Amino acid sequence: MAKTRKDIEALEYHAIGKPGKIEVVPTKPYSTQRDLSLAYSPGVAVPCMEIAENKEDVYKYTAKGNLVAVITNGTAVLGLGDIGPEAAKPVMEGKGLLFKIFADIDVFDIEIDASDVDLFVNTVKAISPTFGGINLEDIKAPECFEIEERLKKELKIPVMHDDQHGTAIITSAALLNAVELAGKKLSEIKLVVNGAGASAMSCTKLYVTLGVNPKNIIMLDSKGVIRKDNKELSESKKTFATTRKIDTLTEALKDADMFLGLSKGNIVSKAMIKSMAKNPIVFALANPDPEIAYKDAIATRKDIIMATGRSDHPNQVNNVLGFPYIFRGALDVRATCINEEMKLAAVRAVAKLAKETVPEEVNEAYNQKNISFGRNFIIPKPLDNRLITTIAPAVAKAAMDSGVAQNPIKDWELYKENLTKRLGLSNKLLKNITERAKVNPKRVVFAEADNYKILKAALLVHEEGIAHPILLGKITKIQQVAKEFNLDLSNIPIIDPRSSAHRDKKNFYAKMLYEKRKRKGVTLAEAQEMMRSRNYYGSAMVEMGDADAFISGLTRNYKNTITPALQVIGTDDDVSKIAGMYIIFTKEGPFFFADTTVNLDPSARDIADLTVLVAKIVERFKIIPKIALLSYSNFGSAGGEDSIKMREAKKILDKEHPHIVVDGEIQANFALNKELRNEIFPFSELAKKNTNTLIFPNLAAGNIAYKLMLEMGGFDAIGPILLGMKKPVHILQLGSSVREIVNMVTLAVADAQTRK
Repeated sequence: MAKTRKDIEALEYHAIGKPGKIEVVPTKPYSTQRDLSLAYSPGVAVPCMEIAENKEDVYKYTAKGNLVAVITNGTAVLGLGDIGPEAAKPVMEGKGLLFKIFADIDVFDIEIDASDVDLFVNTVKAISPTFGGINLEDIKAPECFEIEERLKKELKIPVMHDDQHGTAIITSAALLNAVELAGKKLSEIKLVVNGAGASAMSCTKLYVTLGVNPKNIIMLDSKGVIRKDNKELSESKKTFATTRKIDTLTEALKDADMFLGLSKGNIVSKAMIKSMAKNPIVFALANPDPEIAYKDAIATRKDIIMATGRSDHPNQVNNVLGFPYIFRGALDVRATCINEEMKLAAVRAVAKLAKETVPEEVNEAYNQKNISFGRNFIIPKPLDNRLITTIAPAVAKAAMDSGVAQNPIKDWELYKENLTKRLGLSNKLLKNITERAKVNPKRVVFAEADNYKILKAALLVHEEGIAHPILLGKITKIQQVAKEFNLDLSNIPIIDPRSSAHRDKKNFYAKMLYEKRKRKGVTLAEAQEMMRSRNYYGSAMVEMGDADAFISGLTRNYKNTITPALQVIGTDDDVSKIAGMYIIFTKEGPFFFADTTVNLDPSARDIADLTVLVAKIVERFKIIPKIALLSYSNFGSAGGEDSIKMREAKKILDKEHPHIVVDGEIQANFALNKELRNEIFPFSELAKKNTNTLIFPNLAAGNIAYKLMLEMGGFDAIGPILLGMKKPVHILQLGSSVREIVNMVTLAVADAQTRK
């Protein structure tokens, strides 16, 4: 079958570099012979003997307590059906990635070649001593029901089939809030469920537990309404078979209060929605196309409360709101199972969180001013940082109250603090910037559009709704590159500054530049010639409001890229020097490095000014900057120009900007190691604080430091971010990857939004 560009992109994502999406990383030192003797023979024998005497010590000396198995046999993979265990592995790896990034839970994905229930159950039981929990995934019904039930009975660790319970928990939370907004009672609502698979069954059972009357439920499978007079029903379908003499979805939806769709797209018509009761609740969860399109549904009924599985509509039902945090809470108290009490606790925690005041960082992540409880917000957003500290404790407490917790939590405040520390802010910051960009994309002009990487990045941000790209370059060459790499640029404008078609605009820009530079030796003729350059032309587009941000530098040196932007756009009124900053994303959170690209050997005054500039930018990300002025000395321990310079910069900052949390000069290890710093320098203003911003004494130090971090640490980064420009101008690093370009464009859009 012919592959689309998106198909190829997905394959490249999984194949390029190290194949797959997850890896095992050592958590203990291993560089010396002594380390290895402790990690393995002979030292490893000691914990082995301890565990042999007391099996519970396995949680003390191994990773079992934070290790979940994501297990499948590949019989019901996504919407692809029975494609086998090998083909299911990418999905299981992806699930492992979600566990890690949202709840810091380690995962081994296990694909079992076993469609027989007994063989599958016995295999999982045999390997269960390895794990602290079992997440069953993509196993077809009805076998999945028996498999989960047997494993829950026979194992003393948390077991959950997320396909069943994940959607059930999230939609149940949404249902609690929806019926409240609709002025309905759970015991009285008439519910129509389209779909009779594992997820539909689990959802419906949980709704009944919450109070929905089974007599008011109509369930449909691919053949129509499930009725009691059908003698060929499976045991699971018999539970929700109706006595009503109806056969079709149209009949079922008449006067119904709620529709739950877990089936296929575009099977519900506008007429069906119109026939429902007042304030209808519609959860159309088929992906990628809901049972009825969101726009069609809300255009049909103004009183509708609707949820889908899509991120581009309000009320996204996403299992990632549940499973990472449910397992987090269960693992943290070493629960012997995930019982109904724990699931209900998760339901109520999710529902309650949606009613609470939404933090400003969540509003900003989705570029909204006041997200609040209502018809368009009945469940929390996936990027809400409070999910882990809300759901995990609720689940843990329910495990304790129901008597299945083996390691009860005693200090809840400390527990919540530890949950927050698990993830840091790194991924969240990048995700927040991305989500913000998508809500209000801006026009970004690319100066080097004849380069494959630029075209690929431009197409990606266009398709993802992050930005509206404008490409600069020779049209025939750009189209040739696009054709070679099968890139569809049909919806992206291309401008050739050298073309006569843009003569009037070019002359207009040239006159603007001439007025700015005529007393700096630039003639009108020279300004017109400059506008043939894409860097000058692109900068002029931003200056004159024809674009919102400018991206360049992939194939040109920094000076040749920044000079046109400085001459055309210039710096902010209160800025004497521009600077370059990198954001390095680590598990401990984002770190801000400056100056990394512009100032060769800044003075103490320059250091103070760029520190203020960096502090303002960090604050835009809703992060309090805690700044270390780096050197090879600590608080006067050594002489030399660099240490004296950083010392003087600290004095200037204390005098002119006393509100900024900054200290130095200080060595990098003390700046980053809070415990070491507090022990040796308890007087420091950074004492008991986690430093997140590093100011370097010169360009060499900053440039070397960030490149070492990227190459040796394998961290994600955005940069270099140009600070001090009057309008959004961002210069790429020579040879940036497509991913790095996309990140930079995303930040440029967020920058433009902030300035607007």
